[in-house]
Amino acid sequence: MNQGDTTPNRDVANLLEQVDSAENSKELIEVLACGENIRVERIVSLGHCSETGFWYDEPQAEWVTVLSGEARIRFLSEDKVIHMRQGDHITIAPHEKHRVEWTTPNDQTVWLAIYFSPTSSTES
Repeated sequence: MNQGDTTPNRDVANLLEQVDSAENSKELIEVLACGENIRVERIVSLGHCSETGFWYDEPQAEWVTVLSGEARIRFLSEDKVIHMRQGDHITIAPHEKHRVEWTTPNDQTVWLAIYFSPTSSTES
């Protein structure tokens, strides 16, 4: 009977683990996994937003979901703000300029972001 992997040093982490806000006045970004053309990050925000005038301009596509808390993301091209709540997700195209306008100030916002190189629509 297979009992599964019992390797003693295998780390198990929880995506929703809270961060001590007294120790982390900055937004926490943890790279959970990465490989060729893909990176997975856990981001924990507590009232954080992008600096005035700053826009993310990622060379890869970004799929992002809010696991807990809430956030508002502004997109430069349409000057559109999207309010994201727990469970919401969105895919942001490469070089689509965007910024974080707001995250919940009293509760941590936990994001899961996956950066990847999209395939063309003609590929299977």
